Amino acid sequence: ISAVSNLLGNAPLEQAMYDNLVRLGAPAFDDADRSAAAEFQATLSDEDIESAYRRAGLPMRDGVPLCDTIVPLDAKSAPMMGSTDVGDVSWAVPTVQARGATYAIGTPGHSWQLTAQGKLPAAHKGLVHVAKIMAGTALDALRDDTLIARAKADHRARVTRTPYVCPIPDDVAPPISMSA
Repeated sequence: ISAVSNLLGNAPLEQAMYDNLVRLGAPAFDDADRSAAAEFQATLSDEDIESAYRRAGLPMRDGVPLCDTIVPLDAKSAPMMGSTDVGDVSWAVPTVQARGATYAIGTPGHSWQLTAQGKLPAAHKGLVHVAKIMAGTALDALRDDTLIARAKADHRARVTRTPYVCPIPDDVAPPISMSA
């Protein structure tokens, strides 16, 4: 038995995180990173790569194996598909999520290519880059007396307009056996 809710956005936190991304810039990938990513990208279909650009709301760029662009906050991107309980958490408290470049553009989720790229230097660089953005956003929340208040107000307005409804009906109980 499982179900998850969509992620509830939070404009003040999203803006704070975006500002940190702009301040830090794109990840510093080197030629070795781009070469390794290009090898993986060569195993992907043109549709995989084009789809990644569409999802980000960016124009297609040939010959770019790793993301070296900061996607604008207002990009007309396609909805992200996936499942996580962070969606349900976001209905209880203001929440923001970071996305960063850690693998070749177009790499499908849950693929052998994604798994194989996980220990490459580019993945580590992208992870550290996003960690810095998250840390900067946390510092902003601590230093700016109004950021948390604005995030809470945005959250309150959203859940007032559209209240949280647990996707698991009240009459559904987890299948727990106490005789184990």
